Amino acid sequence: MSGHSKWSTIKRKKGALDAKRGNLFTKLAKEITVAAKLGLPDMNVNARLRLAVQNARGANMPKENIERAVKKAQGNEGENYSETTYEGYASHGIAVFVECTTDNINRTVANVRSYFTKHGAGLAVSGSVDFLFERKSIFTIKKPTNISVDDFELEMIDAGAENIEIEDEFITITASMEDFGKIQKKLDDLKIEVEEGGLRRIPLTLVDLNDEQFTQVMKLIEKLEDDDDVQKVYHNINATEAQMEM
Repeated sequence: MSGHSKWSTIKRKKGALDAKRGNLFTKLAKEITVAAKLGLPDMNVNARLRLAVQNARGANMPKENIERAVKKAQGNEGENYSETTYEGYASHGIAVFVECTTDNINRTVANVRSYFTKHGAGLAVSGSVDFLFERKSIFTIKKPTNISVDDFELEMIDAGAENIEIEDEFITITASMEDFGKIQKKLDDLKIEVEEGGLRRIPLTLVDLNDEQFTQVMKLIEKLEDDDDVQKVYHNINATEAQMEM
């Protein structure tokens, strides 16, 4: 089950780039508020909220920001967010799936459509891109100190883990979407805090691009990620580590 994968490296590099790009705390705060509104504003009984807060802590979001985001959900205060998705194709046949959390659908769809248009891409009808991705449960943790790595792997396999990647001090666990709760509960039982976790869309097939093509498509991806309403952007580029450094 153990292994070394460029996806772990790329994901962490991408996370660092996201933080530099700004808006990261805004996106994390939105997820906390939505999670608190959908359930009780209590991490002990609201698993989605607990994970949202763990993700925020993993990104070094200040404690006061986290508390403010939870309070926004109490007493129906703050914005009424809704979650929506958009699908499309960038240049060179790259599939793009966009997840948004917004308090103004009209603004969001207008912005997303303009980004696609300005970068030679186009939005598509629902379902045109979704089938190219598989939803998986992804959890990233630091190597536990209270249990050996071998015993940890056995515990994760028992909970439904499909793959466990170990790189440096980090471990990434991949499981089916249906086993999300089981993995989260097992980590809770082992008293292991999640650095980052959630349901992610993993491309079923990947597309190679040369450096010029990669740069062109990434301009669209980065523009989307810069938008406060956009929570996640997925694509099927088979990016090399050298390209991620560009």
